[in-house]
Amino acid sequence: MSKMPSVCPACESQLSVQRLYCNSCGTAVEGDFSVPVFLQLTLEEQAFVMRFLQASGSLKEMAGHLGYSYPKVRNMLDEVIGKVQLMEQQMRKGKDEH
Repeated sequence: MSKMPSVCPACESQLSVQRLYCNSCGTAVEGDFSVPVFLQLTLEEQAFVMRFLQASGSLKEMAGHLGYSYPKVRNMLDEVIGKVQLMEQQMRKGKDEH
C-alpha cells in the first residue's frame, strides 16, 4: 500500500477521508473523517518520530543512531513539534468555522 495523501494535488488544501473499507468483509463506513496529524507528516518526519519513540525520547540516543549532533537532532525535533502545533491550530480553526 502507498502512503495516503493528506494534501490535495490540485489546490494543496487539506484532504479529508470520506470512506473507509474493510478488505476482510467488505463493510464500508462513510462520513467526513479528518486525517490524523501523524499521517500528515512527511515519511521522513514519521520515521523520525518513530525513532524518537523507540529511543524512549532520548535525544542523545537519537543523535548516536542518526549520526548527527545533539543540537541538530534537537532542532529536527523542534521543527516537527512546530509543524504539529501548526496543524493542530489549523484543525481547531477549521472546526470553529463549521
